[in-house]
Amino acid sequence: MGASLSPRSAQVIDLETVRQRQQAQKCLVRLAPELDGLEMVYQLAASPDTYYGLPILAWGLQEDGNVIGLVPWMETLATCHELDSDENGQFIGYRDPETEEIFNLPPDHKYEELTASASYFEYEASGDVTLIQQLPDTLGTHALCMNHPNAPWNMKQVYGWRLYSNGSIEALLADEQHATMTPILLGDKCLYDAHSRHRTVYFFQRHIANRIMEEDPATLEALAMMVVPQDEDA
Repeated sequence: MGASLSPRSAQVIDLETVRQRQQAQKCLVRLAPELDGLEMVYQLAASPDTYYGLPILAWGLQEDGNVIGLVPWMETLATCHELDSDENGQFIGYRDPETEEIFNLPPDHKYEELTASASYFEYEASGDVTLIQQLPDTLGTHALCMNHPNAPWNMKQVYGWRLYSNGSIEALLADEQHATMTPILLGDKCLYDAHSRHRTVYFFQRHIANRIMEEDPATLEALAMMVVPQDEDA
């Protein structure tokens, strides 16, 4: 004898709606700069016995209350704990260079700082995407900008980062021809969002950017290998 059917109607689960809700919970609502030299520790599959340290640019508070570390990485400002690539790097933890302690979670004081500032600067949601916050870049980050695979690339200094109400973050570059004062600071009219003018943007730490601009052969060879997939997709 078969089991009786429940009188309740079946519920249809909209997976796309669930995905959008989960993404909304991860949406960034506030940033705090890292000013004490804390680093992200990562590992490469090619060097399993070696750990690498990368300075953290900022910490971000997500809609769900989680705090994440952020580093300029490849084509984005990446979430530290989500880096999981054998080729480009796997996240190991955070490190305090002064004590050499490695820990898995962001420090408590950053959680307190972010939640307090988010509460103080709470904004009213609207249908329009608005600017929430601007942070200066403290790492000497540079952006390699390309508008077409066959066009010359251009290396530009990143002056800061903008957080928008939809959770997106944009790097700020300068149109030097329209700069009226030096040094260039946040709020200057010559600054623009990187992706508003450039099709592809790769981020590099200062020492790597200088090697590229000095045309170091090994660095240029590695750069060429990195951008090959972009050429093939064009």
